Amino acid sequence: MVRVGVFGANGRVGKLIIDDLLDTKDISLSSVFVRNKLNFSIDPSVLVTTDIKTFLNGCDIVIDFSLPEACEALLEAAIITPKPLVIGTTGLSVHQLNLLKQASEKTPVLYATNMSLGVALLNNLVHQAATALDGFDIEIVEMHHKHKVDAPSGTALTLGESAARGRGLDLDKVRVSGRDGNIGERTKDEISVMALRGGDIVGRHTVGFYNDGEFIELNHTATSRNTFSKGAIRAASWLADKEAGLYSISDCLEL
Repeated sequence: MVRVGVFGANGRVGKLIIDDLLDTKDISLSSVFVRNKLNFSIDPSVLVTTDIKTFLNGCDIVIDFSLPEACEALLEAAIITPKPLVIGTTGLSVHQLNLLKQASEKTPVLYATNMSLGVALLNNLVHQAATALDGFDIEIVEMHHKHKVDAPSGTALTLGESAARGRGLDLDKVRVSGRDGNIGERTKDEISVMALRGGDIVGRHTVGFYNDGEFIELNHTATSRNTFSKGAIRAASWLADKEAGLYSISDCLEL
């Protein structure tokens, strides 16, 4: 039985992970980390703690859906006390991504900006389309609920990276995330990644390839956050016995 520690349990996905673990075989919840207190009741056999080291010692693998600052603290602790990590937190800074890479030198780390099977496949399709459709303009639009704090979404940026790799480009050099005023014509290589926010939208991503006379759009819509929680649990089951290294959701799904 793989013992899971949930980091970010008070969050939307964190709570779902705890609920979904109750219905999953060969993997169970053993510890929960909270900054202050847990805002819902839980089985008394589960360790609930505000101490990261105690939390890590109370589980075999960690699933993290928290905030970038909290994830940073987890990564720093995991470098000292290595523990397999499934990281689903988005909006990580360059420094935090570097910590993630450092942790992966000591323990297996699976980092994914989206844990769904559909988005993993979408990334592969976007790379393939960007390579094949030379000369088509690439525009990415993502939509999320009004409470999401980072923009563009990590998923949208990952899709942008897949598109850029297909064209042999560096996304940081060609990305456009806003247009306003008399900005001139669209440049040949730019890849736009635009964000919309409103209501309770779980997540929708559209990658369009536009040419004179035709266009193709690839869409993924998440209708339930359980897509992400169940995907993270599946990733944890897969990662538990892996060697140290940095893994992706595509590795887990063998795409």
